[in-house]
Amino acid sequence: MFTLEDFQKAKKRSDLIDIANVKNIKLRKQLHNVRYEDELRLLQAQLVNLQHWIAKKKMRVAVIFEGRDAAGKGGSIKRFTEHLNPRSMRVVALSKPTEVEKGQWYFRRYIKELPNPGEIVFFDRSWYNRAVVEPVMGFCNKKQYKEFMVQVPEFEHMLYEDGVRIIKFWFSISKEEQKKRFDSRLQNPLKRWKFSPVDVKGQELWNKYTHFKELMFSKTHTNFSPWMIVKTNDKRTARLESMRHVLSQFDYPGKNRSKTTLLPDPNVIIRYYRNIEQIDV
Repeated sequence: MFTLEDFQKAKKRSDLIDIANVKNIKLRKQLHNVRYEDELRLLQAQLVNLQHWIAKKKMRVAVIFEGRDAAGKGGSIKRFTEHLNPRSMRVVALSKPTEVEKGQWYFRRYIKELPNPGEIVFFDRSWYNRAVVEPVMGFCNKKQYKEFMVQVPEFEHMLYEDGVRIIKFWFSISKEEQKKRFDSRLQNPLKRWKFSPVDVKGQELWNKYTHFKELMFSKTHTNFSPWMIVKTNDKRTARLESMRHVLSQFDYPGKNRSKTTLLPDPNVIIRYYRNIEQIDV
């Protein structure tokens, strides 16, 4: 254990590490945490630079986070947005549609949430609710589902042609890890609000989710709007690599002066293709 004298001697973090080596104090976990925080800070600084450039160029950027429950979508969005300027950034997490919205064209409620010039919008779930969650849970009928699957590539192509940049993430989590996170939510009073009966169904209907997820990829993965699969059993790694991917998609000033790599790890995040090895199957 460190003593008060050790802390008084140490002027820098490296001094404490040297003392730990002499005393044979194991710091593997602590050093891993420090490396994560350092890397996160560097990437968040780059996101601030990127946001400033997007605002200056009047670009419109939508980043979509999809995936099974407890895959880490909300936690990643929180780290993405932590230091961004709220004047040119929004997080969109819509609740279930109202009776009026149910009678409208499905995409209408999402169109009004699309980014304005100079803005980044982060979607915590999106119009893709109708591709997976709704058919699995019986929240839409077969006709509504089929119409959506035909229309969504055309909808996204219109956005692409109009200059809206869409980045689509699928956060992939194993069934075992999802169960662990559900149990953790129930034990933590600060996270218990996240748990719902739908979460329980997610485990029971795992294979049905997989079926509709694969149908979604096959119908909506396009050259102009591809799906990026992110392995999220390690939440921290998933956050860092998804940040790197977003940063890698833009050629903003000062990017080459970054003090960390902005190229995502292909072992963690990869563009969807039919034979890709996934962990949430």
